[in-house]
Formats: sequence, C-alpha cells, structure tokens
Amino acid sequence: MRKDRNRLLKDFKLQKEQIFEKPNFAGESILQKFISDFKISSDLSVTEFPHFTVKIYYFSYLINKDHYEQFLASIRNITAEELQSFLNHSEFKVLTEMDSVEEAILSGSAILFTENQAYDLPFKEGKGRSISPSETETVILGAHEAFVESVDMNLSLIRKRVMSSQLKTIKLLVGNKAKRNVYLLYLEGVASEKDVEEIKNRILSIHNDAIVDTNMLVQYIDEHPNSPFPQFYTTERPDVTAYKLFEGKVVGLMENSPFAFCTPVSFFDFMESMDDFGQRWIVGTFIKVTRYIAILVTLLFTALYVAVSTYHYEMIPQALLPTLLESRSKVPFPPVIEALFLEFLLELLREAGARLPTKVGQTIGIVGGIVIGQAAVQAGITSNILIIVVAASAIASFVVPSYLLSASIRIVRFGFIIISGFWGNLGIIFGMGILIIHLSTLTNLNSPYLLPISPMYPKFFKYTMIRGPFKKKTERG
Repeated sequence: MRKDRNRLLKDFKLQKEQIFEKPNFAGESILQKFISDFKISSDLSVTEFPHFTVKIYYFSYLINKDHYEQFLASIRNITAEELQSFLNHSEFKVLTEMDSVEEAILSGSAILFTENQAYDLPFKEGKGRSISPSETETVILGAHEAFVESVDMNLSLIRKRVMSSQLKTIKLLVGNKAKRNVYLLYLEGVASEKDVEEIKNRILSIHNDAIVDTNMLVQYIDEHPNSPFPQFYTTERPDVTAYKLFEGKVVGLMENSPFAFCTPVSFFDFMESMDDFGQRWIVGTFIKVTRYIAILVTLLFTALYVAVSTYHYEMIPQALLPTLLESRSKVPFPPVIEALFLEFLLELLREAGARLPTKVGQTIGIVGGIVIGQAAVQAGITSNILIIVVAASAIASFVVPSYLLSASIRIVRFGFIIISGFWGNLGIIFGMGILIIHLSTLTNLNSPYLLPISPMYPKFFKYTMIRGPFKKKTERG
C-alpha cells in the first residue's frame, strides 16, 4: 500500500473534467455556486488533485502559464498534511464570497478550492500592449508615452512622475454584470476633499450592467448630459495627468481603458497642450492666442460667408465683389444650402479618413477632397470662394488640442450656418449670445465651466488665457 501511495504521489496526472459535474466535496456552497454560474463556460479549465481533494479552476488564456506550472511543481512535492500550511502563504488570499471569487478569476487569477476554503492564486498574465506615443494627443516638446489598457501599468506611469507619499488612490467598482475597477487619484492637501467625495459618490451611484471605457464613464457622472461640450477632461498622456494632479485635480483611471479623466476642469483646460509648457512663455502665449482665434474661425467663418453673400453685400470689398458675383453666378442654390452641403461633405471625408486604415485614410482625405471639390466647382454645385472658406474652417478646427472639444465646435458650427442663412449677421450675434449663456451655465463638479472669466478672477488670466512665466506662478489656477 505504501509503495502504491508513493507511486501515486510521484506520477499523478492532471485530469480534466466537465465543470458542471457535481463535486465530491462536502459543504462547499461557494464552489457549488461557482460551478452553477460558470456551467456553460467551455473555456474554463480545471485541474484536480484527487489525493488532496483539491480542484483549481482558471482561464488558461488569462493566467501566466509559467507561474502556474511553478505552483504545480511546488504542490506536487508536498503531502496532504503540509497542504494547509502551504496555502497559508501570504501570497494566497482566502476568498469568502462568491463576488470575490468571480472578480478574481475574471481578473486573471486561478481559484483553488479545498474542502472548506477558496483561495486566490494570483497568476495574472502581465502581457499587453506596449507603451507607445499617443496618436490623438501628439506633442513636439514633451514625453512620448501614452497610457495602455493595463491599469497597473498606467498607475506606474503616474507614480514615476508623481513621486510623493501625498498621492492617494481610492479603488472603486462599477458595473452590475461586467465589473470594472476604477481608481481615483489625488494629492492629499492639494486637491479638495469635497471634490474627492463628490466624484466618489457619483461613481458609486452608477447602476449599469457594463461600462467599458473611461469616456463612457464620465458621461454617467457629468452634470449636463444634453450639452454638446465635454465636461470632463480625458487624456491618454501620463505627463498631462501628473500636471493636473499637481494643479489640484482629481484623476480617474479605469481598468482596460487607455484614458484618464480629470476634474474639476474648465473650458480653457481643453485649450492647453504640453507643448505650451515646453516653449518659452512668449511663444507659448502666441500659440495659445492662435488657438482662440482658430476657434472663432472654425465657428464663424463659413457662417459669415453665408450672411454676407445673402444679406450684406456692402461688407464685401469692392475689388472682390466682381469675383464673388462671377463665382456665385453659376451656383443654383442659396449660400446656406451650398455651405451646408460642403460642410457635410467635409465631415463625411473626415469620418471616412478616421475609420479607414491609416495609409488609405490619408489618401481618401487628400485625393477625395481635391477631386470632389474641383468636380463640384466645375459642375456648378458650389463656388471657388466657399471651398476656400470651408477649407480654412476645417484647418482651424484641427488646431484645437482636444478632440472632444473640436468635435463639439464642429457641431455648433452647423447651427451658426443655419441661423446666419435666416437672419444674417444678426443671427450670428444672437447665436454667440446663446452660446456664451450656455457655456456660462455649465459646471464641472460644481465648478463654473468658464472659470476664471465667469466668475471673474483676473489674477488667473496669465495661466489660462495666456501662458505666463513659470517664475511668477505661485498659485494654482
């Protein structure tokens, strides 16, 4: 008997079984619930140790196979009497609730069931997308690292830049069915504790089956969901995130999302780029002012063309008037229809270029724009001057650093074109008034969206409207 037992311990084989088979354990309610929940998961693997009355469940593609094989090699060399002390190792966490078991195995751990305990074996696979430059927030003078889908890697990128014990993290869970971890980060003594509690309560109040990305998460917790303007600053750059932390913002990271959100922010935060801080302050200020001019161009340039060519010919320089009249003489549509057609066509080209593969997308954007524009002029559908106006508006929209804000401005631009077609310059003035009132009523975490203009704090202008010298920056704006 003893010889047979030694041979069994030395040459045992790992056996696979169907996971819905009733176990031979006594009193394992967590195991029974686990098997019931995962009974139609054919990709779930199970390893059994008959002489130990132990079973290990895991997803083979989520665990680190090398670490798991090392664990198996270790457990093969112990006796049944030594099993409990081996599992009491601090690396193996005892799980007492089914929710904890489910979260652990779906996060990449293996779950070991004994007769009366469940243990978390942390063999999570660490492979993932490598760190690469950001494709949506490119900079010339700045770091060339972007967040990835691994929240552990993203936390490490922030910790490397914020080397302080004041950096605090709070772990939250969102999603009723597909649960995801969300980490709130802030600098103690710098960020407002009230802001931290507010954003924490908003996240915990979300009742949704699944939230898969940071940009989805912020739409559940913003205060004005019907506004086209973004109210939470999202970024995939760790250097931007670190800068926001030093400014007193609260930062959020979500598992399996390469974006972080920052709050509270204002409209002017969306107009900043890390390149501004790498330049001399005079150059940085010039670039910032150029962006604000670009916003006005992309908002109003096409609308002004429609208003002037429809109602206000007296505003056109006399030398340019014959050219404009000749260009418009072959177009059968009123200026507002002509402008909406071209703007919509431009949006189609922009969207097609974004969805197609990179090399093909660039070709579609360039060749499609030139060919279609030239063909439209020759066919008498539009005028040469309007093509120049629309192209200038499109180029100006690319100057805005934030893609979310740029998309919002492009939508508002259509409203200005329509209202200028009905009421001319008066309509543009009326539209600007409505836009300013709307922006003034927006808040982000109860902070005014147009701060420091509304309410007025002139001392912060040199850090928002312009980029002041670093030596004089003594307060956070």
